[in-house]
Amino acid sequence: MLIKNNLDLIHQQIQTACHQAQRPQSAVKLLAVSKTKPVEAIQEAIHAGQIAFGENYVQEGIEKIQYFSDKHPELEWHFIGPLQSNKTRLVAEYFDWMQTIDRAKIADRLNEQRSAYKKPLNVLIQINISDESSKSGIPPTEMLALAKHIENLPRLCLRGLMAIPAPTNNMAEQEKALSAMQTLFEELKAACPNQQIDTLSMGMSDDMNTAIACGSTMVRIGTAIFGQRNYS
Repeated sequence: MLIKNNLDLIHQQIQTACHQAQRPQSAVKLLAVSKTKPVEAIQEAIHAGQIAFGENYVQEGIEKIQYFSDKHPELEWHFIGPLQSNKTRLVAEYFDWMQTIDRAKIADRLNEQRSAYKKPLNVLIQINISDESSKSGIPPTEMLALAKHIENLPRLCLRGLMAIPAPTNNMAEQEKALSAMQTLFEELKAACPNQQIDTLSMGMSDDMNTAIACGSTMVRIGTAIFGQRNYS
């Protein structure tokens, strides 16, 4: 019941943030970040109505996807961690979304390795919006070149952008980074009118409200749903 209560609370927070931003609640999707969490916790979230889950580690994510594939084929699995080129085949085979594309080589490999019998893999370009050396993602100036490259890959479907802004308690800094992402998202839509550009994945527990005010269409929430993570 605890996970259901947490999900209910987050949905209320999303509803409030959308109302304040004069956006419909349906404009924002909740991605439950289930990395390091057992299948029992995910099952509890599924019973509460959650269908979209985000995983950071390839092998762990695949084990969960396989566990639920027959019981809950309606689930949607997003890979949201940095991806090494030697793991692209697994993501191409098992996941529905890849949110962290940051170079053409990864896009090419995913395209080659995605089965023609599956729907194209939904992908987001990760932007390093705060210019952090420790973070994955590309500089904003490289976005359009990578987007145009992905447009020519038939087994990928470019859906938009993803970002993890630098954590800060400074609301002005937070809003600056998230607003910059909103501007890039509009640029991407204008530059790729033939693509289904509808997803701006940004906002976690600490900056969700500001992200929604700045146009986020998908917030990624983990600890507030499942509790503290166990990395042991």
